[in-house]
Amino acid sequence: MKRILSIFALVATLGLGFSANTYAEDTALAADVAVVVAPVAVLAPATAEAAPAVATPVPNKGDTAWMLIATVLVTLMVIPGLALFYGGLVRQKNMLSVLMQTFMIFSLMGVLWAIYGYSVAFTVGNPFFGGFGKAFLLGITPDSVAATFSKGIVIPELVFVAFQLTFAAITPALIIGAFAERMKFSAILAFMVLWFTFAYLPMAHMVWYWDGPDAITDAKSLETVMANAGWLWAKGALDFAGGTVVHINAGVAGLVGAIMVGKRIGYGKEAMTPHSLTLTMVGAALLWVGWFGFNAGSNLEANGYAALALVNTMIATGAATLSWAFAEWFLKGKPSMLGAASGAVAGLVAITPACGFVGPMGAIVIGLLVSPICYFFVAKVKYMLGYDDALDVFGVHAIGGIFGALATGVFVNPALGGMGVYDYVANAVGTYDFAAQMTAQAYAVGTAIVLSAVVSVIAFKLVDVVIGLRVSEDFEREGLDTAEHGERAYHA
Repeated sequence: MKRILSIFALVATLGLGFSANTYAEDTALAADVAVVVAPVAVLAPATAEAAPAVATPVPNKGDTAWMLIATVLVTLMVIPGLALFYGGLVRQKNMLSVLMQTFMIFSLMGVLWAIYGYSVAFTVGNPFFGGFGKAFLLGITPDSVAATFSKGIVIPELVFVAFQLTFAAITPALIIGAFAERMKFSAILAFMVLWFTFAYLPMAHMVWYWDGPDAITDAKSLETVMANAGWLWAKGALDFAGGTVVHINAGVAGLVGAIMVGKRIGYGKEAMTPHSLTLTMVGAALLWVGWFGFNAGSNLEANGYAALALVNTMIATGAATLSWAFAEWFLKGKPSMLGAASGAVAGLVAITPACGFVGPMGAIVIGLLVSPICYFFVAKVKYMLGYDDALDVFGVHAIGGIFGALATGVFVNPALGGMGVYDYVANAVGTYDFAAQMTAQAYAVGTAIVLSAVVSVIAFKLVDVVIGLRVSEDFEREGLDTAEHGERAYHA
């Protein structure tokens, strides 16, 4: 427990230091920056507001088609993308176990999302937790619509349900890399149910839930929207596609798991090299391709801001790949394929919260800077503090997510090429306030760290008491493929 606290303290010092000068009162902060959770949306022309009647919005087939494609792309990220990326990094005797864990978590989370997850995340409740009004997808039909980030523009609600399902499915799957090769399959599934319910769903609600832009017509209506919204949305935190909800959330849970499950047998004494960097590269490439759905799909519309998110995702990832490879080349004498793949993932993580808010040059800067930071945690901090994060979930996802979330607050500034903070009352970009925006970003980062850490510690402890976290020493030496699943990934 002391080790967990020391690591969190280090991260808080490094990460939240960007926003130390928090001076605004909570209510003033909300009024300054709470009117946006999206890029500058393509709104109806100002003259349309004077029209005597407004037709009920119907989904555009182009937007709907794009969101269906984006949903498929995010699914590609998980199965097979993440499965192959992680699978190639473990030893051969554990390859199939990682594939099975990823496949089953994706399936389990999808079912839970339909039963209660969507309702808890995306319906009115309180600032921290939604309600059960749409449990079992009650009342959602092919004719139901969901708001986007533009006034008068909607998409089919079932498309939004499916798109957000993929986010809810990939986030828990990211965690398994931290304690790969030594945790019971049954314990993993039990932990994921608890963590999904009490860590993922509240974060998704706090960051992303609001009544939509059509509910905002004047300052009075904005107050109502803010009262109904998630806590962090109301504070003005910007997270376009999941830097806090997905990556910090999962990365912190991974660190807690790595410490509480314990180190692998022989860690630091035996070689534990990846068994197939070829598969890891294939997995990283699938992640990169699928991430376009993850980031550009989060715009919810097929317009210029989806294109901006796609371009930013492309170039930030390329910059991060280069900076990791060159950092490794300089420090170790040789650039590695593993380093390039790690850099790509770090870049994808860091640009996720920022992709629809920053300009292309800001995206390149974010990509160039994130890899050296993550590399330091992966190559130095992990060994200094002695935790066995097998596939560097914390070092890449949590650290990259923290940096990306804070960098979003910096590079959203129009003076740095960003899109600015949009005011839905004035229907125009508002005045950028560095201190207020960074305060909001710090709230989001800190909430994600604390919530995920607390829920993870409790969930791991409960599972340990009821099921037990770790396989036996004999099973671990034999490998989880045969010990847990009675199969092998390879027979040659």
